[in-house]
Amino acid sequence: MAVFGGLLRFIRLGSPRAVVFDETYYVKDAWTMIMTGEPRNWPEKINGTAIDTLFASGQHLNGWLASAEYVVHPPFGKWCIALGMQLFGGASNPFAWRASTAIAGTIAILILCRVILRLFRSLPMALLGGFLMAIDGMGITLSRTGLLDNFIMVLALGAFACMLAHRDWARDRLRKAYERESRRYQAKWIPRTTLFARPSGSGSPRRRNAHRHGSHHSAPGPDAGIDADSRPAPDFLLDSTGPVVAFSWWRLAAAVLLGLATGVKWSGTYFFAVFCVISVLWDAWERHRAGFRGWLATGIWKDGILAAVYMVPVYALTYLTTWAGWFAHPDSYMHDWAATNPGKGITWLPESWRSFVEYHVQMWQFHTTLDAPHNYKANPLTWPIQWRPTSFYWQELAGHPGLCSLSPDSKCVAAVTSLGNPLIWWLGSLCVIIGIVIAIVNRGDWKIWAVLAGFLGGWLPWAQYLNRTTFTFYAIVILPWIILGFVYVADWLHRSLDAFSFWWIMGGVLFIITLISAFFYPIWTAIPVPYEFWLSHMWFESWI
Repeated sequence: MAVFGGLLRFIRLGSPRAVVFDETYYVKDAWTMIMTGEPRNWPEKINGTAIDTLFASGQHLNGWLASAEYVVHPPFGKWCIALGMQLFGGASNPFAWRASTAIAGTIAILILCRVILRLFRSLPMALLGGFLMAIDGMGITLSRTGLLDNFIMVLALGAFACMLAHRDWARDRLRKAYERESRRYQAKWIPRTTLFARPSGSGSPRRRNAHRHGSHHSAPGPDAGIDADSRPAPDFLLDSTGPVVAFSWWRLAAAVLLGLATGVKWSGTYFFAVFCVISVLWDAWERHRAGFRGWLATGIWKDGILAAVYMVPVYALTYLTTWAGWFAHPDSYMHDWAATNPGKGITWLPESWRSFVEYHVQMWQFHTTLDAPHNYKANPLTWPIQWRPTSFYWQELAGHPGLCSLSPDSKCVAAVTSLGNPLIWWLGSLCVIIGIVIAIVNRGDWKIWAVLAGFLGGWLPWAQYLNRTTFTFYAIVILPWIILGFVYVADWLHRSLDAFSFWWIMGGVLFIITLISAFFYPIWTAIPVPYEFWLSHMWFESWI
């Protein structure tokens, strides 16, 4: 699935040969970071020609100004773009400045398949999710454009995969500990029963309860079956809080990835907060399922606090590391602010750190007050239904290249419209709601929190900025969780229906989704098409 999705992303990656939408900021910043170490300002025109036109044609690539540029996002995403430029031909090749986002989008397909396999223990569901990710329009367009948001998506998804791996590790550690402790108590005190055990939900544990119930539960080992989550909870709770499961290398890796995500855009902070809380709650619940008492309080003080003690510093240090270039170059933007503004800011900090903090204050003010009008401004509440997609590129072409040759009497155009496959986004959003209902009817299902995690971290926080200038393509960060919602309901149907009925229904839905993606692919990838063909894709006036 990753190879298939990669082909859709890499074929004709250098088209259009133009600076597309916000590539005007990020690509030129990345190039000057390669050449000088820091982003630099550019003139609007050189010899009467727009700088973007010259840059796209490989001319005046050294035409930047000496002054450092005021950038409103951390530098890591631009360094990722710069790496692609270094590896694939520099600034004169549009393929090069889009290569890193294409690689990120391809890797995301592989990670999503692994996430689904770990959640649902089903290869068909993993392939289903990977296929939907591979053919979605927003995933394709953001992978074929040198913007930042694809990096946040893949880093957050990678961190989530690490959190799931930590959960599996913690679950097995807790269940092995239950088995070990229950055997020790049994051997020491009462044969064929669990000492200091009580039925789930009863009062204080008493030894005589073990005699009264006359049964012993031992947690199965990790190899007892493919889906360890299907094992029943024990009938008795040990009078023990169980081992510490706060630290694992998976959880440490998640903190690093989320620090890097925040080093792309600050919105990565929300993912860090949500993923950490959900991970701690998962650990606490697994402590309960394993058979230990006081699961919630223990999960907070025994795991949650200890996890925060190392995850927060690792996260913060990773974020600060992405700014190493700013500290290293004395002519970086606002680097000498403290020296030229004595007595201002946080005066007890060293000058470079005082300037760094003030720079962040200015960035914060920019992001929280940005309300400039824009033709493609989209209310965050409408992102999941793709109400106002973003036009990255639209150009009338001379002659009749590409598909325009099929209609020589029509105007020829090329477009890149950041619009997700409508059926994937509409059905996925609906399935998230249906999934919540299913989880409630089934009296809880930990996997529904896996579906909701991306929405809580990547979409819900934008509700506090409804008047801010935002764009629908920001929603690329929740695409994996839109698909997880679809897969959640598909897995429920798979278990509820006979195989013949399920695959007929799913096959029909996938067939229609595939046709829609094939229909929209030309206007996702700037393939020259007749104007009437482009117009036939504008199903709603808000899409134009």
